[in-house]
Order: sequence, then structure tokens, then C-alpha cells
Amino acid sequence: MDKQSLLAQAIEARKLAYVPYSKFQVGAALLAESGKVYLGGNIENAAYSLCNCAERTALFKAYSEGDRTYKALAVAADTPQAVSPCGACRQVIAELCPPDMPVFLTNLKGDIWETTVSALLPGAFTKEDLRG
Repeated sequence: MDKQSLLAQAIEARKLAYVPYSKFQVGAALLAESGKVYLGGNIENAAYSLCNCAERTALFKAYSEGDRTYKALAVAADTPQAVSPCGACRQVIAELCPPDMPVFLTNLKGDIWETTVSALLPGAFTKEDLRG
């Protein structure tokens, strides 16, 4: 699957969002090594701290279904510049994805920021840090 196809699926995944409060739809498309693409939309709750972002929805869906290795992630939202994952998503992405995995971030205007997992969260706290 090429980058443009994955980005198009991330844009389409925005329709999966449940955002009655913010109306801010975010979509994510995670390409697993198996070739399967997992889509995620952000899911809000009246208690905002219980919300889940699109990136984590796609990753948790893939992980819970047994796909544990990934090739690329695309994220899309209606933002002025290519959307940027929040800190919680960056931590989860850093833990579950390889450091050199490409991450494609976009908006509805077609701006694209290509980066990697390690560039999103340099010096990430990892499971190795817990072994002190």
C-alpha cells in the first residue's frame, strides 16, 4: 500500500469519529505488517479525560486483534497544518511501533508532514526504563 492510499483511508476514517462535543473529527489508518489496515476515529466522552484519540483507537484495535507489527501510520484532521498527535498518542505509538516506522500526518488541504516514530517523541520513556 502506498502513502497516498493510506492517507486517503485516514481521511475516510474521520467518519468513524464520535465527537458530539468538539465536532473535531480525526481519522487514523494503521498499516500492519500483515497487510491489513486498521482504521480509528477519535471517541469523546462527556468526561473529557476519558476520550480516546484516533491513533490510539487504530493501534488498540490492531493490537487486540493480534496484529502486533506495523509498517506505517497515517493521521488526518481538519487542521490549519498537518495534524499533530497529542502527547499520549506519541507515547503509545513509541511503545507499540518501531522507531523508524513512517508516520504520515495530513489535513484536509493536502498538507503532509512525513516523520518517524522516533522523531515524534525523542527520548521516549520505554519499557526498558522500568527495569531500572
